[in-house]
Amino acid sequence: MTAPSDARARGTRLPRVRRRRQLLAAAQEVFVARGYHAAAMDEIADRAGVSKPVLYQHFPGKLELYLALLEEHSEELVQKQREALESTDDNRQRVTASFRAYFDFVAGDGEAFRLVFESDLRNLPAVREKSEQTFQRCAELIGDVIRQDTSISDEEAHLLSIGLVGMAETSARYWLNNYGAIPKEAAETLVARLAWRGISGWDLQRTNEEQGS
Repeated sequence: MTAPSDARARGTRLPRVRRRRQLLAAAQEVFVARGYHAAAMDEIADRAGVSKPVLYQHFPGKLELYLALLEEHSEELVQKQREALESTDDNRQRVTASFRAYFDFVAGDGEAFRLVFESDLRNLPAVREKSEQTFQRCAELIGDVIRQDTSISDEEAHLLSIGLVGMAETSARYWLNNYGAIPKEAAETLVARLAWRGISGWDLQRTNEEQGS
C-alpha cells in the first residue's frame, strides 16, 4: 500500500498509474472509516493531497471510485484462494490454506475486506453482483478440487464448496471482530480442522490416509 495519505505533498506531479494508486488508497481510508454514503469526494481529495479536479480527472464520481476498489480487492481475495489451492496437492493442507486465505484477507492492511463483505451499498445491483460473483468464484475454485478428487456429483461438490466458503468468511470475520481472543494461526487451524473432519468423509484422493483421522 502507498505511504500514509497525510504524508503526500499537495500538487506533486505523479505518473498516471501512481496517481491512481494514491487516489484509491485515500478513498479506501475514507470509505472504510465512514462508509460509502458518508464519504465525500472533498475529503478523499484532501486525504490524497490533491485538488478535486485532479480526483475527477481519474474517476468521474464517488461510485466509480468505490467500484474500482471493490474490483481490486475482490480480485485479491480470489487470487489468494487460487494460490492457496495450488500451493499443495495434499487436500488436508489445501483446506487449511483455503481458510488461511480468508483470515489473511480480513487481517490485511486497511480493512479492505469491509468493502467486499460489509458494504453499505449492497442494495446497488453493481455492488451486489460483484460481491456475489466473488463468493461464487471462490466456491468454484474449491468445487473444482472436490469434483476432481471425489466421485460426488457436480451439484453436490458445488454445495459443499458454498458451505466451505461461507464457513471461511464467517469465521474469519468473527475472529477479527474478537481480535486477540484466539491467535490467528490457532483460529485458522481450528476452523480448518472442523472443515476437514467433514470433507474428508468423501475419500479425497491424493491425501495421506494417516492424515484422515
